[in-house]
Amino acid sequence: MATKEFKPFVSAATEMKEFTLKALLLGLILAVILGAANAYLGLKAGMTIAATYPAAVIGMAVLKLFKGTVLEENFVRTVGSIGESIAAGAIFTIPAFFIAGIWPEFFTVGNFLTSTAIMIVGGVLGIMFVALLRRVMVEDAELPFPESRAAAEIHKTGRFGGTGSKFLFGAMGMGALIQMLGQFKLFATRWEHFVQFASKKIAIGSSGTATVKGGLLLSSPGVSPAYMGVGYIIGPKLASLNFSGGLIAWGLLVPIITYFIGPSLIATGAVDDHATWTTMAINVWRNIVRPMAIGGMLVGAGYTLFNMRKSLATGIARSISDVKKAATGEVTTERTNKDISFQWIMVGIIFAAVATFLITWLVFKTSFFVAIVASLVMIIAGFFFAAVSGYLVGIIGSSNNPISGLTLSTLVITALLMVALGVKGNAGIAAVLGVAAIVCVAAAVAGEMLQDLKAGHILGGTPWKMELGDIIGVVIAGLVMFIPLVILNQGDIATGLKEGYVGGFGSQNLPAPQAGLMAMLSKGIVGGEMAWPLIIVGMLMGFGFILMQVKSPMLVSVGMYLPLETTFAIFIGGLTKGIVEMITKKRKLNENQVARIDNVGVLLAAGLIAGEALVGLFFATLAFFEINVFQIFKNPSFIVSLGVFAVIIYTLVQIPLKNAGRPDEPAPPSAAH
Repeated sequence: MATKEFKPFVSAATEMKEFTLKALLLGLILAVILGAANAYLGLKAGMTIAATYPAAVIGMAVLKLFKGTVLEENFVRTVGSIGESIAAGAIFTIPAFFIAGIWPEFFTVGNFLTSTAIMIVGGVLGIMFVALLRRVMVEDAELPFPESRAAAEIHKTGRFGGTGSKFLFGAMGMGALIQMLGQFKLFATRWEHFVQFASKKIAIGSSGTATVKGGLLLSSPGVSPAYMGVGYIIGPKLASLNFSGGLIAWGLLVPIITYFIGPSLIATGAVDDHATWTTMAINVWRNIVRPMAIGGMLVGAGYTLFNMRKSLATGIARSISDVKKAATGEVTTERTNKDISFQWIMVGIIFAAVATFLITWLVFKTSFFVAIVASLVMIIAGFFFAAVSGYLVGIIGSSNNPISGLTLSTLVITALLMVALGVKGNAGIAAVLGVAAIVCVAAAVAGEMLQDLKAGHILGGTPWKMELGDIIGVVIAGLVMFIPLVILNQGDIATGLKEGYVGGFGSQNLPAPQAGLMAMLSKGIVGGEMAWPLIIVGMLMGFGFILMQVKSPMLVSVGMYLPLETTFAIFIGGLTKGIVEMITKKRKLNENQVARIDNVGVLLAAGLIAGEALVGLFFATLAFFEINVFQIFKNPSFIVSLGVFAVIIYTLVQIPLKNAGRPDEPAPPSAAH
């Protein structure tokens, strides 16, 4: 059967406004706002979500006032969503300098300049690599690009009717209101209780007996529209995989480790009460279970690379072939297939390498040779992980792209090289974190960029214009992204002083889990203090997941090092999407109705995420300026929280189903091809 020839929504021969000043300015504003919102979400939950949907809908709504074209809308979405990937790179790595003690004070001019340089260099590098690999990725029939197709569908639907902005903005208001009431302490945002086991003596063969005592730390889902929105977007299967990691960590590993080490710790003088056991369980998770999760993530990242070896080889060969043909004038590339020229791509890569060398040598004070090695590692790892990131986005979308796992792999490789070269102390740790940070930003930008280029491919956008717009977006987002990090860190420090805990990156309220792990890894490897047995055990666990044919070993490992309340809330969101799918199947709705339900659901989920994140950032700003927030109850009840869950679930189920439309209603243009 012949494959149907692909035709973009706007043909290659059509000349239409695309890269305009109003589209660029609107895209840059969205890049900053959505980037800041994602920085909040990432530091709290350890993951970010695609800014593609809110950028698409807001851009369409605003451009309608100026009679913008569909390609201008596509351009706004592309530039507007790149801030999210800069935020991902920033929050997964930059706080690690503070947590590792490299930057005793986070808020300094020097740290701002270093962070900005890292974000801009990584962003430019990611775009250059994507420009090399774009064609083979977006034309690969085996890559479904689910979020890209959904984004293209939003734009197409907007040409034939409403933009769906009422769903997005309505859900933003709802997410903002719930977050506000939680901050005002109308209801408890979480509940936890430690259930103690009875003390016993168990026989260990001829070795004798051991006194055992421990328990299980029970936790509710976090009351978070954002987490539930993430779960709804990634769906029940991936949300379940993520939650399974939480169950392995908190239902198996933490209890069994606490069961054996608890009695000896209590015997050294700790008080035997619920608070002590709760703290012990959290410390076991933080210091023992999370290194195991790192091992699992390392294997997951390697497995991903192995699985895509053919696609990588094909992409490189295709890129070289296209470059040769273009250089000799053998082909005339259509508008919809023109990328940034190969010469400029090489200039961008060389710029990134030189900048990495200068940062490592002059800022982090390493030797000349070490700085050269760091630059080479950055280029090689950046290319491969940018390709891996793009491939993963093509399968599961950028919302679930495990950037942190790819970055951890880079960090371990770089750290081992630094140790082999004899680098020690803070200079070595800083160099490791710097290289990992640049690769992290590059991989994050590559994934988001490829997602937008696929949507642009469907709509008929011009790749080089989208790539140039993203370079500008990367520079602007890189210049401002340090500000929300400062606000969140200093705000939490101020809150901690009032409420009696040590605030800042790494605290319970601002866990920055990936950054904390990277700080621990870099200090451990370079300083020779790494608990390698835990990493190796985690790697063996990762191999076990692969042998069991687990769909995403990486996602399970990610679930292991997130707080249970986070993975639980994401799971509830995934189950909510599962309920919608079950009802849809039971009512035997046709494909057109299912597509409308999916579009409305995604917009609602994206709105909940954006609303909570922006209001959360606002309250962090209040704390930063030491402005007290009004509290309704000192110890709010969790019963009210159950009502909040019910409202969110009802909204995510009923509103999409009510907007399924009639069976005979004409379908919007399909993104499938």
